[in-house]
Amino acid sequence: MATLQKIRNHGVLLIVIVGLAMLAFIMGDFLNSGSSFFNRSRENVATIAGKDIHYTAYEAAKDQLTEVYKIETGRSTFDEDLTNQLRNQVWQMMLMDYSLRAQAEAIGMDITADELSELCIGENPHQIIRARRAFYDETGNFSREALVRFLNSIEQEVDDPEQAANLKQAKNYWMYWESAVRMTYLQEKYTNLLQNLICANSLDAEFAYDARQTSVNVQYAMQPYYAVADSLVTVSNSDIKRLYNQHKALYKQTPNRAIAYISFPIQPSQDDYAAAEAMLRGLEEEFKTTDDVTMVVNMNSDITYDGRDYSMETIPAKYKDFAFAKGAKAGQTTDLTFEDGTFSMARIMQCGYSMPDSVELKLIAAEEGQEDQELGWFTADALNKDIAEKSFAGKRGEKFTIAAGMGEQTFEILDIAKATPKVKLAILETNVTASSKTRSILYNSAKQFIVANSTEEAFRNAAAEQGMTVNPQYNLDKNTDKVGELPSSRQIVRWAFEAKEGQISDVFECGDQFIVAVLTEVNEGDYRSLESVRAELTMEATNEKKAEYIQKNLAGITSLEEAAEKMGVEIQIAENVNLNAYRFGNAGAEPAIIGKALAMEANTVSEPLKGNMGVFVIKVGQKTTAEGELNVEQEKQQLTARTAYSLPYQAISLIEEKTEVKDNRANFQ
Repeated sequence: MATLQKIRNHGVLLIVIVGLAMLAFIMGDFLNSGSSFFNRSRENVATIAGKDIHYTAYEAAKDQLTEVYKIETGRSTFDEDLTNQLRNQVWQMMLMDYSLRAQAEAIGMDITADELSELCIGENPHQIIRARRAFYDETGNFSREALVRFLNSIEQEVDDPEQAANLKQAKNYWMYWESAVRMTYLQEKYTNLLQNLICANSLDAEFAYDARQTSVNVQYAMQPYYAVADSLVTVSNSDIKRLYNQHKALYKQTPNRAIAYISFPIQPSQDDYAAAEAMLRGLEEEFKTTDDVTMVVNMNSDITYDGRDYSMETIPAKYKDFAFAKGAKAGQTTDLTFEDGTFSMARIMQCGYSMPDSVELKLIAAEEGQEDQELGWFTADALNKDIAEKSFAGKRGEKFTIAAGMGEQTFEILDIAKATPKVKLAILETNVTASSKTRSILYNSAKQFIVANSTEEAFRNAAAEQGMTVNPQYNLDKNTDKVGELPSSRQIVRWAFEAKEGQISDVFECGDQFIVAVLTEVNEGDYRSLESVRAELTMEATNEKKAEYIQKNLAGITSLEEAAEKMGVEIQIAENVNLNAYRFGNAGAEPAIIGKALAMEANTVSEPLKGNMGVFVIKVGQKTTAEGELNVEQEKQQLTARTAYSLPYQAISLIEEKTEVKDNRANFQ
């Protein structure tokens, strides 16, 4: 009772405390909700045309493409390069899909369910579907019946986990190609609309015809810029800035980094070689005498023993003479040898017998109405183990059945190659690699290099003193998969975008080498800096000054011969010059000179003209016009067809370029 009274006496205070606690709880819940919202925004791989792409959707798309690639190629493993290619392909597909859909939605364009159905399973499916080998018949051609059977098979219900996994993979395979058809057809639909809007008119036709029909032979003298010494002209900083501002659109960039790096190869030491040899020496006697060779080899060798049959063509070359020698017997062994960084020895397990090298198989049709499929010739290594065992143990004309996924497959042995000598060989082999102790020594050497050389200048000087190659790498984008050909070097790219210019990295392990890098450039602007393009601008500005210098020296000339004499060059001829020409005589690409030649009156001499490679003086002959009559409609059709050829690519590229994209992939790689 006393406790209750105390609570009553402090009732107002308790109400305040409880109220504050409730408010704190509510605010905390609100802030946590807000935190979840902001956290989710940070989980977006990208935002394309206002649409967020969550990393789970991106990963799901990557996994789907990986499964499709497995089915299409029959591969089950992927190296770093292929994994990166698949990731980049997913990004390009998403970029095109989201950017194109935004444009299509803006004009009310879409692909209806009926359109998509007709494209995928109609009487004449889209070429993407027709190209899939999964829907081919026994003749190797697309079969709509095979397509329908496939679609029916993926709709069935199964309880077996393995069958369910196979069904899921098949469904993902179909969904991928269905999506690809939708995206491709939307692109075709959109670009077809543009092609109907963009077409040549009568003026275009007339100009194109005249450009092709009218030509002229031109005599010319040309003084190349390289013939004028650089010391005779002066280029100012304002000249370079002027050119930079004129060409700035050409220097657009995404933020990038440049690094330089040195390598510490991870190679085995003499101690590692000695340890590897000692290990095999310790197994030598057991390998020669044991009855359980399989255990000894498979526990210690880089080459497992699986009882394979070697022929004279498939056996490792260094064991050919030993294994197939006259009088060779089971149990014989070679001495322990060392070659190309590998210690090895071999033991004959079985010899003196013959087996065929290959077998020809036919796949028996699983359903009535289907045709059998002749598969061709196979070696044992090219076949599934179950198929190989029954194929090479059987006889010509025999049939056998094996389990395959959710059903069975029956094969017929059409023919078996002539038996040739074989041998079973156990190989005890170890490729010497750097031990953990050796790796630690090399790693510490790289660490000491970093400590002793903390600036770019010191880094480069020390590398030169130690005879190490400094490898430059430019234009690293934040999404660059790897540095040059260095494996597993994505980590270096991430570091480069976190470091400061001139900073020396920690040690990175990239495959069989330790890498130390220095960040040499940080380029953050939308355009390359003037300094980064100064060399090429200086050359252009120098040529401009040389052109002025040459033109000044040629002032007052009245004939081509006089110009050639002043230049110290021979007169040359450019024949059949017209507006469709790309080259001007032997001078190369000179569009301004070609245009001037066609604009001049016959038998006149030009003033000194600035070209790409030098200064020209030209004299045009009589213009000729090829016989023929302008067919306006035909010319318009040709011009429109030419435009239509490149328009789809140009249109999609422009759409992607103009689409607002926030790319966060670097945060997830």
